[in-house]
Amino acid sequence: MNKFSIVFLVIIFQLISNVCLAEGLSRVTLETASPQKLSLTVGKSIIVRSPEKVKRVSLVAPEIADAMVLTPWQIYLTGKAPGVTNITLWEETDKVSAILDLEVSPDIVRLKEMLTKLFPEEKSIKIEATHDNITLSGSVSSTVILSQVLALAEPFFPKKVINLMEVSGVHQVMIEVRVAEMSRGLLRRLGFNLNWSNNNGKNFGVSLLNNLTSGTAGGLTTGISDKINAIIGFLSHGASWTFFVDALKEQGLLKVLAEPTLITLSGKQAHFLAGGEFPVPVPQTSGAGGQTITIEYKSFGVGLNFTPTVLSSKKINMQISPEVSELDFSNAVTIGGFTIPALTTRRVSTVVELADGQSFAIAGIIKDDTRQVVSKFPLLGDIPVLGALFRSNSFQKSETELIVIVTPHLVKPVDMAKQTLPTDQYVEPNDLEFYLFGDTEGKGQPSNPLSPMERKQSLEGEGFGHVKPKEEQK
Repeated sequence: MNKFSIVFLVIIFQLISNVCLAEGLSRVTLETASPQKLSLTVGKSIIVRSPEKVKRVSLVAPEIADAMVLTPWQIYLTGKAPGVTNITLWEETDKVSAILDLEVSPDIVRLKEMLTKLFPEEKSIKIEATHDNITLSGSVSSTVILSQVLALAEPFFPKKVINLMEVSGVHQVMIEVRVAEMSRGLLRRLGFNLNWSNNNGKNFGVSLLNNLTSGTAGGLTTGISDKINAIIGFLSHGASWTFFVDALKEQGLLKVLAEPTLITLSGKQAHFLAGGEFPVPVPQTSGAGGQTITIEYKSFGVGLNFTPTVLSSKKINMQISPEVSELDFSNAVTIGGFTIPALTTRRVSTVVELADGQSFAIAGIIKDDTRQVVSKFPLLGDIPVLGALFRSNSFQKSETELIVIVTPHLVKPVDMAKQTLPTDQYVEPNDLEFYLFGDTEGKGQPSNPLSPMERKQSLEGEGFGHVKPKEEQK
């Protein structure tokens, strides 16, 4: 190669270097004293300047980066794939001039531009390249935005997105539930049994209709059930007549009202039960071949399970399952001498989305039962008027309606000093008020009274329960 050719190559390399610098590429000056760390983005390039002439360049992982010598003092590096590699530079004397620890990171510029364009209000999202992954950190305003950001980042870096983002705002949900049930029942019952005997029980007649009474073969001994509420007897021509009457009209009214208030974190389940538990014997086979009885407890009453998910500061998703159950001894079973009652249960399960403070009602849970039973002797029970003595009538009707009203709230911890309790407004009566006027509460001021505004702020509403301050009761 002649002198003219060498000069021409030097000019070409210098032109390439100047063009690269004009396009905004950075230039790095090496220090030969210690290994130097360099960071590079996939698809981007930098120019490395060596203080000594470079004779040879060695690249450990050419699939991660590419190195090209522009001049004896300049090396052109390009990032090809995320990863870490080493570059070694040799001088003309075959001495190691420098060692570079090169880290090539993913290109996150396009993802940042897309997130800024689609979510201009989310100013707290941070994106960082970590080795061959990207890390999303910071905070977003709702879980909906969180899922959308992750869905947008996944096509850019498939299975390489590390999510460290948090949802800002309040994550504690207080739910107010009102469970109201009204049940009305009507029962009408009329039945007759008779007992006739003559000649010291040698001649007899007994009716055992509908198990109102029970008699022996001689008919002289008669057992009476708890349904009998009237007995009429008389003698006629040496014969003994006894009539057993079952006449009943019953009306019932049942009211169930529960107002539980629960607080839980977003995504966590909360449970409430106002009722009790009843024992259920469970036979167990022992090792010796015998049986032992263990006890399990089943709950009943007004129960509530709910799992809230805070979607944003204005929307809450709730999975709620209220339940109302009561013991039913009319359908009880007897096992091993133990009487186990059945359960009458009304259960609802639903998923809704509400704003903070909105309510929804689960209504229309109506149960209407009508039962009519007529037990009678053939032919005799069909006789007009007198046939009533040979039949038993029972009419039963029940109506039940259940309504559940649910109201969620996003809540924050409040100052305990501003909390009111039912005992705060109580004042002990003095001797004059208690003995002379019979007052159970004094008329003085409580020890720690609060203004009406403080009471509303402390309870975030009108108040809980039935106990109110005295000025509000008037």
